[in-house]
Amino acid sequence: MYSTFLTSRHDLCAELVRRLQERYTYASVLGKQVAGNRVMVTTAATTVSDTREKQCGFVAKVYNGKIYSEYSFTDITEESIDSIEESIVRELTLSAELESTHVNAGILRDEPCVRHFERPEAGRKLTVQELVARMTDLRDRVHAASDKVIQVIMMMENYETSSMFISANRDLSQHYSWCSMYGIAVAREGDVIQEAMVPAAANSTETALSIMEGKTGELAALAEELLTAELIEPGVYDIITAPSITGLIAHEAFGHGVEMDMFVKHRAKSRHYIDKPVASELVSMHDGAGVRVPAELSSVSIGEAAQDPGFMNDPCVGYFFDDDGVFSQDTQIIENGILRRGISDAVSAAELGTAPTGNGRRQDPSRKAYTRMTNTYFAPGKDRLEDMIRSIEHGYMLFDTSNGMEDPKNWNIQCVACYGREIKNGEFTGKIVAPVVMSGYVPDLLMSISMVSEEWQIIGCGHCGKGYKEWVAVSDGGPYLKCRCKLG
Repeated sequence: MYSTFLTSRHDLCAELVRRLQERYTYASVLGKQVAGNRVMVTTAATTVSDTREKQCGFVAKVYNGKIYSEYSFTDITEESIDSIEESIVRELTLSAELESTHVNAGILRDEPCVRHFERPEAGRKLTVQELVARMTDLRDRVHAASDKVIQVIMMMENYETSSMFISANRDLSQHYSWCSMYGIAVAREGDVIQEAMVPAAANSTETALSIMEGKTGELAALAEELLTAELIEPGVYDIITAPSITGLIAHEAFGHGVEMDMFVKHRAKSRHYIDKPVASELVSMHDGAGVRVPAELSSVSIGEAAQDPGFMNDPCVGYFFDDDGVFSQDTQIIENGILRRGISDAVSAAELGTAPTGNGRRQDPSRKAYTRMTNTYFAPGKDRLEDMIRSIEHGYMLFDTSNGMEDPKNWNIQCVACYGREIKNGEFTGKIVAPVVMSGYVPDLLMSISMVSEEWQIIGCGHCGKGYKEWVAVSDGGPYLKCRCKLG
């Protein structure tokens, strides 16, 4: 249910906004509370703690006609509202030197809307005791499936988010939930140790557990098989990327590369390629917390977002409005190989003279809002996976994201897959290689995409930093892709 704490502070935040509007051209307050559990069951121990997403607080944003400034605070009461107002005015009075460095953003859009959005957890909410019992059973199933598995970890994050956004014309509130889960198995044979991991995520703890129950045998078998993995011979190969690796490419190649706060700072090469080809004509790519997953891929307007009560339709990283009070959307970044637009927070969009895309996100109220990805994915195509495999003379199918990084200024990319399976003459040889590092120039990789499967998936268990910090939940995925890439 929606936060009773935020409900009790709503009128005080509205009053603070009213007072700030008397002093500033623009004023808003965001309040946010995230609560839930993190349950971990391992071979040796069981721990229960607060979710790592836990946060609670407020942030006021003001615009003095030249520059936007923010002030965060943990609580607001009848006794503290005067001092908070005074602190905002005092702390956000800037020197002439600092004001001279401002960006030319102009006033933020503030269309009238008063609305509450709700997406509660689906199904029955399990108690902590029930979660521990189910996860203990999952752990035991993995151990029973292989005598080479020496360690099993079952980890679940189950949390609910409530937030409110108040400005001159907007009074928005939302409540939504999510559950993400990982199963990890460590296998050993002699001196060789390997680790396998499978994800499960849903807007339901019951569903996430059911998904993981169906993967326990797969997890044990993969950990055992990886004990035979070899290192790949470096070279350029035809490859097929499983949805996890497809998502990693989307995230690193044209996710970070089209975060438009990097446009403002002239740190993104993609700024100069809008409406130009950057990928194969088979490639279309989206981002947005308002996408319908896995149904239709058509864009949904802000107006539809405000009116459609079923707008969320269970996206992995889903919210109704972002931390700037902008409705979530489905942004088509690449259309048939053409780079159409980036994603943006409200201030970056105002600076660039574009419409915000609902991608303004904070790690917590004490942090700045940046342009951040949400659900980032390639759209499915029309090819069958079996035909894609048969088309490979010698190459690899790559599975399971390990990590990745990108240089938005120069379009270089490095992605690490946990393992790959060799293909020769259109058939799997049985050889497995691990780990596998993909590297190269982003347009070269995307232009080489020659087949796109009709089968696709989005995986909602990830987190992403802005550089090395500012962590937020993200998801990514897409279809199987056939392309050509340097592996090592």
